[in-house]
Amino acid sequence: MPLNLHSPPLHLRPPLSCFELNSPQFDSLLNSLDQETLLGLLGMAGRRPSLPMIVCCSTRDELDTICSNLSSLSTYVSVSPLYSDLSEVERAEVLDRFRQATMRWNSLGRGEEAVGEGDEERKSHVVVVTDACLPLLGSVEAPLCACMLINYELPTKKETYMRRMTACLSADGIVISMVVGGEVVILKNLEESSCLVIAEMPINSGPEIQVSND
Repeated sequence: MPLNLHSPPLHLRPPLSCFELNSPQFDSLLNSLDQETLLGLLGMAGRRPSLPMIVCCSTRDELDTICSNLSSLSTYVSVSPLYSDLSEVERAEVLDRFRQATMRWNSLGRGEEAVGEGDEERKSHVVVVTDACLPLLGSVEAPLCACMLINYELPTKKETYMRRMTACLSADGIVISMVVGGEVVILKNLEESSCLVIAEMPINSGPEIQVSND
């Protein structure tokens, strides 16, 4: 079933092999699966011209790893990290570039044509941000209004989950949460406490993702 921007929040659950839950091999497997799933998802959605997307994570280490891996998509995806070491000027530049991408997306209609190599202005734009550096609502910073918000790491608190959505997501945007192992319980708790209905997205549904702004 095709996915559009009016879909409810979704979660992805990558397939797992048999490893002890407390073993280093298990941690390594989860990290590898997470990165592979994220690259596949952004590699598909990112071919839409100027599509504004945000990836939320909890730590700077995860942010650095994500940005490094996303460099392989640089032909059609522009990536900007948002972290605490940025100066006020640098932070403002990241936010401004993302808002420009959002305006371009809104002006392109359905954006059916894929981005070509070297087409810098038409690249999809991804901001990778930690929870500590989300836009400061109530101050001079406005929400980022992404069309797609990806929770790379599922927050354990409802307040963090809702803040990500409020600070980063457009009114008709889509949320995708990457979930592994015991995080299904956390997801269910978030679903109940937030009064949201969260659907499961099959891991092989990437080719069926349809993103439009109509």
